[in-house]
Amino acid sequence: MATKVTAPSILARKGGSKIKMVTAYDTPTTRIADRAGADIILVGDSVANVVLGYDDTLAVTVDVMIHHIAAVTRATPNALVVGDMPWLSYHTSEQETIRNAGRFIQEGGAGAVKLEGGRKRLPMVAAVLSAEIPVMGHIGLTPQSVHTMGGYRVQGRDAHAAYELISDAHALADAGVFALVLEGVPDVVAEIITEGISVPTIGIGAGVKCDGQVLVFHDVTGLGSGESLPKFVKQYAQLQDDAVAALEAFFADVESGAFPSEAHTYHMPPESEAILRNLSRDADYLMADEAMEQ
Repeated sequence: MATKVTAPSILARKGGSKIKMVTAYDTPTTRIADRAGADIILVGDSVANVVLGYDDTLAVTVDVMIHHIAAVTRATPNALVVGDMPWLSYHTSEQETIRNAGRFIQEGGAGAVKLEGGRKRLPMVAAVLSAEIPVMGHIGLTPQSVHTMGGYRVQGRDAHAAYELISDAHALADAGVFALVLEGVPDVVAEIITEGISVPTIGIGAGVKCDGQVLVFHDVTGLGSGESLPKFVKQYAQLQDDAVAALEAFFADVESGAFPSEAHTYHMPPESEAILRNLSRDADYLMADEAMEQ
């Protein structure tokens, strides 16, 4: 039996074997990810646009996230389940931040939470850690800041902005996060951060030097909407096309009468069928007689 992955075991992987992380939002995709050998399953707020049809991640609430986290943890994966704290769930007060993070653990069954942002989020990170809840950081292209960034844009392209990201990374590592997601940053920035901090970095659009990588399940498998994908995405399958082909074949069989076949049909024992048909015939006669009398 595989050993359950924990936040401390991920922290211990710094500089070692690459950490494999993927998003999942329900029980079936979690089982697939776990069988494939995921170290971390992130229940991302990307459920908003990937699964629920929103344009960005800002629409999801704590309740929605807990619903999906619980669906993931019911699959009992060996991978560490990290719940993505949504917009406004850790922005107003330390008390509310702890309460929301605690719900992710208590009601959702997550093993850790993820917060976006750098030094400005340090009080909230410290508050969650004080409640004995492991925290994963996330800097660079932070989707919850889409309006501030003016869209989904690569961050840290100039030296000043890059230095700010490096400073954020050191501050979060010093605060006690067990891992740090680096999204949408130049590879040299990710390399400097990875070499300079004591916790693992997990890249998404951050180059090969990170301690691990993460992608969205639907992007990797080709289950997405078919819209243009970010440069950093590599698709390894086209399951949406396979699913369409499967349904087209099913519908064709329905129209032709080929489905259901004998192999997919239940039957009564012959003697029971004969009795039922006789009873049904007698009942039809009785109903016809009653109708004529009326």
